[in-house]
Parts: sequence; structure tokens; C-alpha cells
Amino acid sequence: AHLENKGVTILDQAGLAQKGGAVTSHIHIAPTPDHINAVRIPAGRADLLIGCDMVVAGSYDSLAKLDVGVANAVVNAHPAPTMDFTLNPDTPFPVKDTLDHIREAVGKDACHMIEASEIATTLMGDAIATNLFMLGFAFQKGFIPLTFEALMRAIELNGVAVESNKKAFAWGRAMAHDPETVLTEVSRLSGPSGFVAPTDDLEEMISRRMTFLEDYQDHKYAVHYQNIVRETQKEEKKKAGQSEQLTIAIAKSLFKLMAYKDEYEVARLYTQTGFMEKVDRMMEGDYKIKFNLAPPLLAKRDSDTGELQKKEYGPWMMKAFGTLAKFKGLRGTALDVFGYSAERKDERLLISEFEKTIEDIISGLTAENYPVAVELAELPMKIRGYGHVKEKAIKSYRSERDLLLSNFHSPTPHAKAAE
Repeated sequence: AHLENKGVTILDQAGLAQKGGAVTSHIHIAPTPDHINAVRIPAGRADLLIGCDMVVAGSYDSLAKLDVGVANAVVNAHPAPTMDFTLNPDTPFPVKDTLDHIREAVGKDACHMIEASEIATTLMGDAIATNLFMLGFAFQKGFIPLTFEALMRAIELNGVAVESNKKAFAWGRAMAHDPETVLTEVSRLSGPSGFVAPTDDLEEMISRRMTFLEDYQDHKYAVHYQNIVRETQKEEKKKAGQSEQLTIAIAKSLFKLMAYKDEYEVARLYTQTGFMEKVDRMMEGDYKIKFNLAPPLLAKRDSDTGELQKKEYGPWMMKAFGTLAKFKGLRGTALDVFGYSAERKDERLLISEFEKTIEDIISGLTAENYPVAVELAELPMKIRGYGHVKEKAIKSYRSERDLLLSNFHSPTPHAKAAE
């Protein structure tokens, strides 16, 4: 705007961004500085909302600024985690409700929802390209009162990733003009993902997890998983009728514990799932991959916290991963050098503990303690993270499990009321 001798003011508001707070920028652009009377945009006066974060875009403060019937909105439909997830990882993310709220406030025809993060990352190899991608989209739609030349010169004067930013801007323009062509290119670069959307169908759920466990370990391991789930299914039908809630919970939780991500699995995921093929499609030129790892047998511990410290490893790790993945059959045996670490021992112990819990549930299941049984079966899903984060989650899990087992075997009137 300055390059075009226009009046412009900018007010950046950072709501403790490092803690997950909202970040907004009020931008006035006018023919001359005399046309601008305040830095902050008052309610009902904004002509355009560029929402790089849907939660911030859908907030009352953001939507209240818009001039209804005049304003347009360009919103990134990709859900970004909020601060609530650091406090409660099970917090539901109301994607549909948030987007519907924005559409209702702005008007369907004036609201442009784009999966900007996914598209920009696939096209450019970096999520930071999302911002310029969205700006390019808004510009092509005629929402930005500046010339193309001025915007390109501003990117040049900024002096950071100039060509990359220009390219992201151009892709945003292309998305506004010819979305089908852009999405076709995104599909080509993404390649076959092999991703199957999860369903609540029990048979599909069991089948998909068995296939995974065969790749993870072997057929015997997968069949062991299937047998436990089927035994649960049989007992649930006897004692809970048509409900499948308990079997579904055990199918998910047992799989989670059995497929713990150890060194062999990290190696397999990098070398046997098309990772490098996807990188090759996304990246151009002479690129180099680096890994930040904290191998339990090699990493040093922080002298203050006692936590393992990550170290950078070069692209040669891909060859090491390829070799390591072939030795997954050693997992849990006497020859498993990684299996002697405290973390790996605890992960295997969790499996046997949960199998014992399942036996307790199956043998003692009644109509009265069924709700507690389901809660017990779902409990392992709360174990998340790695290293010290996982250690803390496991302690919490075991404490809560013992309490629930007590209620399961001797339900009190208070416990029944709580259910």
C-alpha cells in the first residue's frame, strides 16, 4: 500500500500466541492517510476476513467486525489444534459447527472455504506457504485493493523466501481461477495415500487392524489379536445383547497397545509405506532429509530434566532404517537389543496387563457393571506420547484402571449413580 502511496495502518493483536491464543491483524487500506480515522477496525466495518485459522476466524470478535452484506471471507478449512488440546487431548474439534457458523455470519456466497494448509503443503512442501496461498486466492477474487506489481515488490523487499512466496501466491490465484486444475496437481503430487477412512463397522475395524499387525509383526501376532476380540464379542452378545460397544473399545485399545511404535516400526514406516516416493513427488531439486531422533540406546539425557535429548542425523538414516525394518521379527525376543530398555519393557507389560484386564471383564461381565467394563476397555486410548510424556500417561492410566477394576468387581451405589 505504501508503494502505491495509499494510506495504510496495521494493528497486530497477539493473544498469548505461544500459549495457543488468537492472533489477529487489523489492516486499513485507503486512498490517502486522511481517510483513516482509527487503527482498530470497528464492529461492522470490515470488508474482508482472511482466516488462516478457522477457530479464530469463527470467533465472535472476528465475525462481529464484518460488514454484513458487503464483506467476503476466505477461510482455511484445515483444523489447527487449539490450546484446549494441551489440557485435554480428547477435546472434540467442532469443524462443521465452526464452518457453518462462519457461513451463516458472512453469507454462503461470500464465504470461500479452502483446504489451504493441505493444498499449499502438498504443492510447496511447507505449511508456511498457506498464508501467501490464501492471499493469492483473495487477490484473484478481487478482494485486495492493491496491484499485482505492488504485492510482488513487497514480497521482494521482505527478502525472505522470495521465489517460494511468489509461487505460493500464484498457486492461490490459480486455485481461485481454476480449482480443478490445482486439485488435480495436488492429487498427482500426493499419489496413492493408502489411507482408509475409519468406520464404526466392527468387521471392517478388525480386518484393517489385523492387516496392519501382520505388517507390523507377523500373521501369528495378528491372529492373537483377532482371537481376543472375537472372544470378547461372543461374551458381549451373551450378556449385553446387540450392543458392540465393549468389543469395539477392546478392538481399538488392544490394537493401540500391540502396535506400539518402537525402533523397528519407525524404520518400517519410513521405508515400506511409500514415504520417500511421496517426498520425491513434493520436493524439487537437490534436497536433503535430516532426522531429529533420540534413540534410547544412543541418546544422552538432559542433566537437569533427565529426559532424552534429540540429535540430528543425516540422510544415511534411510539406509539404516531399511536394514533395521528387516529385523522386526526380533521384537520382544532375547535378541531384541532395543527391548531391554525400560520403555520397551513397559510397553510389552501394558499388553499383558490389558489382556488380563480383558479376561477379568469377560469372566465377570454383567448387565450392571457393563458401563464400567466399557470405560475400562477404552482407558488405554488415553496413553499418548513418547518418553517422559508417555511415562506420565501410563502412571495415570494404571491408577485409573485400578479404581475402575475395583468398581467393576464391587460396584457401589455411588458408582452406579455416576454411570
